[in-house]
Amino acid sequence: MQYVPVVDFEQRPLMPTTPARAERWIKSGKATPFFRKGIFCVRLNVEPSNRHTQPVAVGIDPGSKREGYTVKSKAHTYLNQQFHAVDWVKEAEETSTNARRARRNRKTPCRQPRKNRKRGGIPPSTKARWQFKIRVVKVFDTIFPISDIGIENVKALTKKGCRKWNKSFSPLEVGKKWCYSELEIIAPVTQFDGYTETYLTRQKLGLKKSKVKLSNVFYAHCVDSWVLAYLLVGGDISPKNMVVMECKPIRIYRRQLHVFNPGKNGYRRPYGGSMSQGLKRGGIVKHPKYGKCYVGGENSKKSRCLPAQSWYRKTPVSKRKAHRL
Repeated sequence: MQYVPVVDFEQRPLMPTTPARAERWIKSGKATPFFRKGIFCVRLNVEPSNRHTQPVAVGIDPGSKREGYTVKSKAHTYLNQQFHAVDWVKEAEETSTNARRARRNRKTPCRQPRKNRKRGGIPPSTKARWQFKIRVVKVFDTIFPISDIGIENVKALTKKGCRKWNKSFSPLEVGKKWCYSELEIIAPVTQFDGYTETYLTRQKLGLKKSKVKLSNVFYAHCVDSWVLAYLLVGGDISPKNMVVMECKPIRIYRRQLHVFNPGKNGYRRPYGGSMSQGLKRGGIVKHPKYGKCYVGGENSKKSRCLPAQSWYRKTPVSKRKAHRL
């Protein structure tokens, strides 16, 4: 059974409830429905009868292409989500660098080349991957009373006897430590070994992992995230809720001002930015014909609306016909 997250009138998370009870609350006016990043929730308009919360854990199974997330208590499994990993940043940075270098060979305003500097911090592609995990858990923290976070500890390849090839020089290790420090602000973080804890526990519980890693089934990635949450809070040895919500982060070209290839007369048409005809890109609007849509790009006079079920272009719509939600 799927459960509905509950928050009070001050947006503080409470224990989730059943869909039937949430429906009764909405009909009687005791609660107001709303969506938080695609998750159906209810907000109580009255004082809750009990504010006691049970330990609720978040299990995170990192991956190169897909990632699994599970929100679970000892009694119930509240949510299983599978996300597409943010894997386009490295290619985008290379394209941006090549375009900037090409502009320096043309009569185009551009910034002066910077002096050689020591490279520090986290590479953009690595930071984007780990930062996305933080964003997802922050959303969970607004609708669930999160008490613990469990994550499978990934390790970088090291070489014995090589001083320049160790964990301190690995972007993966640097990004991982930064992510764990940010997650510690939300709730205590427990690291689990992929073989001795995740794999052996899954074998002990009689759960099998699918070999089709890109499939949208519970046994692809969410089975490992469920095991990680189980190690923190315990409960039944078999998951009762195996419904998986597949999500994909929207890629918005905020800083790209025009297309790379010139058109007629060497003109590059505008492309990118954060606004479309006064509407924020990625925002949800209500279209009079197609219903709930995302705000996409724009042409000279109109912005594009994209259906909420996919990220493909649906129809041009002027800002006067779209209403913000």
